Amino acid sequence: MKPLGKFRLKYKILPRLYVGRGLQESMFSVVKYTFFWMLLLISKLLFSYYFEIKPLMEPTKQIMEMSVSKYDWHEFFPKVKNNAGAILAIWAPVILVYFMDTQIWYAFFCTIFGGICGAFRHLGEIRTMGALRTRFQSLPGAFNACLMPTTSNKDHKKNVGCFFLKCSPKVSGCSENDGAKFALVWNQIISSLRSEDLISNMEMDLLNVPYSLELSSNLAHWPLFLIAPKFQAVVDLAKNFIGKDKELYRKIRKDAYMFCAVKESFESLKCILDILVVGKRERSIVYYIIHEVEASINRSSLLSDFKISELPLLCSTVVQLVDFLFENKESSRDTVIKLLQDVVEIVARDMMVNGPSIGDSFSSSESELMHEVPTMLNGVIEAPLFLSMDPPAICFPLPAVGSLKKQVKRLRLLLSVNESAMDVPSNLEARRRLSFFATSLFMDMPTAPKVRNMLSFSVLTPYLMEEVMFSEDELHSAQDGVSIASYMQKIYPDEWKNFLERIECENGEDIKENNKQKELCEWATFRGQTLSRTVRGMMYYRKALKLQAFLDMPKDEGWEEVRSQRPLSAQLKAITDMKFTYVVSCQMFGAHKSSGDRHAQDIVNLMIKYPSLRVAYIEEKEQIGNGKAHKVYSSILVKAVNNLDKEIYRIKLPGPPNIGEGKPENQNHAIIFTRGEALQTIDMNQDNYLEEALKMRNVLQEFLKHHGKRHPTILGLREHIFTGSFSSLAGFMSHQETSFVTIGQRLLADPLKVRFHYGHPDIFDRLFHITRGGISKASKVINLSEDIFAGFNSTLRQGNVTYHEYIQVGKGRDVGLNLITKFEAKVANGNGEQTLSRDLYRLGHHFDFFRMLSCYFTTIGFYSNSLIMVLAVYAFLYGQLYLVLSGLEKAILEKVGRKHIESLESALASQSFIQFGLLTGLPMVMEIALERGFRAALSKFITMQLKLSSVFFTFSLGTKTHYYGRTLLHGGAKYRATGRRFTVFHVSFAENYRLYSRSHFVKGFELIILLIIYNMYGQSLKRSFICMVVTYSIWFTVVTWLFAPFLFNPSGFKGQEIVEDWKAEGQKIVEDWKGWKKWIKNSGGIGVQQEKSWESWWDAEQSHLKYSGLSGKIIEIILSLRFFVYQYGLVYHLDITHEEKSILVYTLSWIVIATLLIAIKAVNKGRQFLGAQFHFEYRLLKVCLFLGASSILLVLFSVYGLSLMDVFVCCLAFLPTGWGLLMIAQAVRPLIEDTRLWESVQVLAQAYDYGMGFILFIPVAILALIRDVSDLQKITSLRAGRRMQSTNTTRPRRRR
Repeated sequence: MKPLGKFRLKYKILPRLYVGRGLQESMFSVVKYTFFWMLLLISKLLFSYYFEIKPLMEPTKQIMEMSVSKYDWHEFFPKVKNNAGAILAIWAPVILVYFMDTQIWYAFFCTIFGGICGAFRHLGEIRTMGALRTRFQSLPGAFNACLMPTTSNKDHKKNVGCFFLKCSPKVSGCSENDGAKFALVWNQIISSLRSEDLISNMEMDLLNVPYSLELSSNLAHWPLFLIAPKFQAVVDLAKNFIGKDKELYRKIRKDAYMFCAVKESFESLKCILDILVVGKRERSIVYYIIHEVEASINRSSLLSDFKISELPLLCSTVVQLVDFLFENKESSRDTVIKLLQDVVEIVARDMMVNGPSIGDSFSSSESELMHEVPTMLNGVIEAPLFLSMDPPAICFPLPAVGSLKKQVKRLRLLLSVNESAMDVPSNLEARRRLSFFATSLFMDMPTAPKVRNMLSFSVLTPYLMEEVMFSEDELHSAQDGVSIASYMQKIYPDEWKNFLERIECENGEDIKENNKQKELCEWATFRGQTLSRTVRGMMYYRKALKLQAFLDMPKDEGWEEVRSQRPLSAQLKAITDMKFTYVVSCQMFGAHKSSGDRHAQDIVNLMIKYPSLRVAYIEEKEQIGNGKAHKVYSSILVKAVNNLDKEIYRIKLPGPPNIGEGKPENQNHAIIFTRGEALQTIDMNQDNYLEEALKMRNVLQEFLKHHGKRHPTILGLREHIFTGSFSSLAGFMSHQETSFVTIGQRLLADPLKVRFHYGHPDIFDRLFHITRGGISKASKVINLSEDIFAGFNSTLRQGNVTYHEYIQVGKGRDVGLNLITKFEAKVANGNGEQTLSRDLYRLGHHFDFFRMLSCYFTTIGFYSNSLIMVLAVYAFLYGQLYLVLSGLEKAILEKVGRKHIESLESALASQSFIQFGLLTGLPMVMEIALERGFRAALSKFITMQLKLSSVFFTFSLGTKTHYYGRTLLHGGAKYRATGRRFTVFHVSFAENYRLYSRSHFVKGFELIILLIIYNMYGQSLKRSFICMVVTYSIWFTVVTWLFAPFLFNPSGFKGQEIVEDWKAEGQKIVEDWKGWKKWIKNSGGIGVQQEKSWESWWDAEQSHLKYSGLSGKIIEIILSLRFFVYQYGLVYHLDITHEEKSILVYTLSWIVIATLLIAIKAVNKGRQFLGAQFHFEYRLLKVCLFLGASSILLVLFSVYGLSLMDVFVCCLAFLPTGWGLLMIAQAVRPLIEDTRLWESVQVLAQAYDYGMGFILFIPVAILALIRDVSDLQKITSLRAGRRMQSTNTTRPRRRR
């Protein structure tokens, strides 16, 4: 029995689930994140105690001991001695801030620790093109150490200071073959930049590294962007130099680029003249001059033998000569002869100090000829050179040899391009990509294996109905006077210029004349968030693997010679196909084909363009079995064959696959078609770059390394947000996302060890995840944010998630306020569902305390603390409302003083950290400083503030808190499609009202009423400047929540045309008002969309309450009771009450409310029954109601002392009461929906929405007439990432 007893005891101790076991990290990792949180918590607790808690302790004791005998309202508990209500009003916001400000401390420590970790990882070492020029000579060594397979088991050091050709003194550490490999890869990267129109043809020539110049294979060749600026510097240095030759030589040799510029230009000119000059006499003269120059250099007597002051004249003549040689036209022969004569004359007559003389270094045969050279030079004028035609003296035009043409072109650029080469490339995106690629070569990454030995991988992209490629009609269709084509040309002026150069067109009109519309559509498509852009980017993996497989070939196979052979190409294709697969999961592809949707043909065109692309989709067919029709579902994989899609595989499904969330279901059905050990998930609005694709085999090696106690199961990659230049809002969103995907995730992975999967482009261990539930949980609602659940799932099953910054992938974000709001609403809904999920519950139970803190504050904690911060503001205002209206504030200030107010102010001041975006601003500033310098970071931060980033972040705060709080209370999270389109059009007032009414406008009006009452009756506000500042920050929140949608709305304040012609059609303000009135008056019904009717929208806004549980509805009712405080407190401050504190006053106020509701009901019923057929009776009813109300008011004014202030206070008291009744009625809708009472509720709700909309519209219309406000709106719409440059495209004018 003992063994059985031991087994039972052991069985009881073991957990029932495998999920959640083995989450312990290594001791070193535990020490790191424990130290982080101990330091953070100590700092937070000390600060909170001394600045929040301690100042309130003594005032609290005094308040509890004081007695209040006189109240300003009817007090139900007048004999309570401890003043519990006052204590709660004072301490509630402080307690909320106490729990919330840990998030602020986390942001501060994240900034510090994330910046330190990034510095140790070499981020930002090469920030600019100047730094790239300085360290370019070390790139080949770093490239071969990182990205090329090594024969030795030991990794090469990445800072090998070698170059790929013989000129550099550091070339000893790098073989010439390895240098040629780097040159080949570098040129491929530059070529990809040119194909993407990021650089021009000349910039490509300046950036390319020549690696096979036959004319001078023994000569070192640097990229021209390094040496071209140095040539003119040498000329300027030499022409006025005073000193010895050795000193001049030492100065030139000190700068390797300068020395190579001089040497290459001289050697290249020698080679070209050797081919150009063929006459015996002329060649002798040229050889003589070259010999004299070289002899003077060897004797260190160049300055004494030649007049260097004439060097600029010689250089300008040679530049003209090389220009005509590059054009190589027969018609320029006479000019070339003239320039050759000028060159000889300048050297012989103007520069040689002692005249022509013969040295002794020639051979006997050459010496005989050379003795005649002085005589020929002296007779240049009498017997002109280079004119002989039989035999010809010069070989012009030059032979059509590719290497010769390249040599002449390179020499021409070297001599003619001077300071402008310092700005190459001029495009900011090209600069960023090249500098990041160079920086990554010095970062810690695994050694690359050969392509044959690397892990195979697949890329999976889910796609639904987004844009594949812009059509010509879409590009040129103008909405609000702006088309996508013109918009693109404005925000990408340099790329537009490069595009026109590539297709050989002068302007946009030439595109149509030359039938280049398809190229224009592609150019615009590759700059939007389209599937075509994503596919092009992911196909760089294939191109990179083919290039790397080619470079992996042994040297003795002669890879330079066999590059173009067909068998080799087939071999490289086979190797690449074994290692890389790309599947796009297009759920609706079958439906699009059957319906003739153009998206289907666009996808087929993509498969034709990229033959290795595979498309998976769902097919739904009806089949008849056993006399009954039933639907059969299949997953199908297709490819392009003969310009058509051909089925490869078909898998029958047991039922309809779309029973959960759309995106994860889309991935789940297609994952079976992927292959390999790794799987990269890529969204359809992402991009990739050739230089980053080259590092893929390095990244995959991370799966074979230990990171802590276990191998990685998810590799997190860095993202670059490429939509930051679209608008100011896109810039704010870009910087917010960038700070999270860089410095934020860097800290999550190490030292906190709580990084999960936050979306694409992470790389999964495919075999690990498909045997543990897959990469996407797809349960409806709860898995709305399906990405992070993949990280939860991996961690709970003993996985390991890491983060690697030496590789990046492009990512697009939404660019308009409405689209951003929908995205943030979806994320907030998803975090609300995560809070309720079992996955997070298990993580919280199995993590240790400090790792649990990391998990909380980096996932749902951010949204929870944002909600707490807003609740703290409400607690402060409602607490002050209680103190003010009850009269307690006056008594406290008289007996205790302002000590309790001071602590309250310091606690509430911390809310501005979230309100003004500092939680994301601090990490953002640190990351920009790390990668671009502190000056750039400070400049960017100031620029963002000037562009009203605080308005955006404050508005975003309202979005997060509303949708997160609603999801916690009622659930009902849902996916909100954004479409990822350009926001180049005006959004109507009705649409803005529908989207922001409940999330921002209602809360803004509530805060306005609270602030007005606080300003009217508060005593502390009049004595404290700091308290005024706190309330002004709340005023800023109010104004932002109410008017930010119109400020960031294109043409939202555009009303100047209305002044010119008020009746003109198409004016935005007038159209908005008419559209909003039409929308709010339309009745709803079955099939009526929300965009058409207020009633349909109002029903949809309450959909979350239909599925809410009993507890959620009870909490909703309890929260709605706060609106009755206004009426109870304010009615006792009316002049008409004559300071009466009886409960009868409050009772009479309810009679007034009931009377008002009956009047509203009467008007509504009159409209229903009398408005159509008995119009006179309906008008008579309204007149009677009006006269009755006027009579009552007249009596109250004249007899009972009612004042105008009383009317205003009654509005402040009764309006919140009506809204509270409305909220309660909506919560209990199932109980009253079938009664006549529900119709009254609907009428009241419509009246409230009409009133709020009217109040909002008045200031918008007024501001639209002010030109300065319109100009301010234009400033906030400027592009964030680039300077606006003038283009030939003008905006079409409006028709009158």
